[in-house]
Amino acid sequence: MGRLSRKLSSSQIIILGFAAAILFGSLLLMLPISTRDGRGACFTDALFTATSAVCVTGLILKDTAAYWTGFGQAVILALIQIGGMGVVTIGVAIAAVSGKKISLKQRSTMQEAISAHKVGDIVKLTGFIIKMTVIFELLGALSMAFPFCREFGFPLGIWYALFHSVSAFCNAGFDLMGKKTPFSSLTYFASDPAINLTIMALIITGGIGFITWEDIKANKFRIRRYRMQSKVILAATAFLIFFPALYFFFFELSGNPLGTRVLSSLFQSVTPRTAGFNTVDLTRFSETGIAVTILLMLIGGSPGSTAGGMKTTTAAVFLSTAVSVFRRREHTHFFGRRIDHETVRNAAAILTLYMLLFLFGGFAISRIEHLPLLACLFETASAVATVGLTLGITAQLGLISQIILILLMYIGRVGGLTLIFAAVSGSRLGNTARLPQEKLTVG
Repeated sequence: MGRLSRKLSSSQIIILGFAAAILFGSLLLMLPISTRDGRGACFTDALFTATSAVCVTGLILKDTAAYWTGFGQAVILALIQIGGMGVVTIGVAIAAVSGKKISLKQRSTMQEAISAHKVGDIVKLTGFIIKMTVIFELLGALSMAFPFCREFGFPLGIWYALFHSVSAFCNAGFDLMGKKTPFSSLTYFASDPAINLTIMALIITGGIGFITWEDIKANKFRIRRYRMQSKVILAATAFLIFFPALYFFFFELSGNPLGTRVLSSLFQSVTPRTAGFNTVDLTRFSETGIAVTILLMLIGGSPGSTAGGMKTTTAAVFLSTAVSVFRRREHTHFFGRRIDHETVRNAAAILTLYMLLFLFGGFAISRIEHLPLLACLFETASAVATVGLTLGITAQLGLISQIILILLMYIGRVGGLTLIFAAVSGSRLGNTARLPQEKLTVG
């Protein structure tokens, strides 16, 4: 095994690690003890659920509370935790605790997995990630323990608080509210400030990335000393919460009482990036509201976080590059710093890849299932951005459409570029020869 890992690139280790976790989780969910009917899930249902959990998506074919037993729910929660923190992070943490020496290859893989800037102190950073995860998830569970215990009783309420805290911090979107109404998510708690604010806080803390939290821990409120990446992430996150919330408040949720309207507007602005909970009926949104939600889903969270999507930094680089072109500037700038051309090229590649997967996936499912295109595009955006929101069509999809969503969730979690780099590993890269240049008119 050690010899094999030395032959694999960091990208290949990451994608194989996620695949192994999905397969193992699928086998556990097929056990009779995992389902309430005592027969175990069929392979496709188990594979879909395990993929959704490991890829921290939240799309489901069977209601989590109604279909899975306590054991099945615990398996799903473990897969969410592994997927949220990353299989490489878990592996490095186990190796460090057991006293094994962390090789340079393992450090390099870890660096790629969490988007760290350097290999140095990667083991220390892993410890920081584990500690922050435990702290945030326990605080979230404590904050939600009282309302859930009040609603479901003491033992079950504690389990619900822990499950939803982990699911929210890992941006997974799995819930256990099927005990009240199947596939209802958190709509029953739309007016509960404790649940809404805690879930939103967990989604945001998990979604801004561990590297950003390291920056905050080191520099506190001295924002000028933050890395440029942290500043971009925090500014983009604030923008993507505030302005969509205004739209939802004034145009989509105007019929709700004021307090619920404020909470729901903020919640619906936060959850598409990329948690998958919902406190309102999304099928009642206008087409514009659905389109805004799709855009938020595709952007997603930030690099090195528990969230998916093409990332806030990718969208920021793309937008800033356009502004630079409009202003006839040679380089893209953020906070007095120039962005190198390689980053701009990567951002363009990521955006193109996500748009192609999103569009072709939606077209294919719409054609196969004879469903409205907008609903199918919403589904594929939710899958490839690992969100988990749905307009209610997931459970009725056929096998081919389910396979399309499984592939989109997997690609969305491991990262499009990671998958491409893994596929071309070993080929001739970095050729410095240049072809003759000729101008091409665009626009």
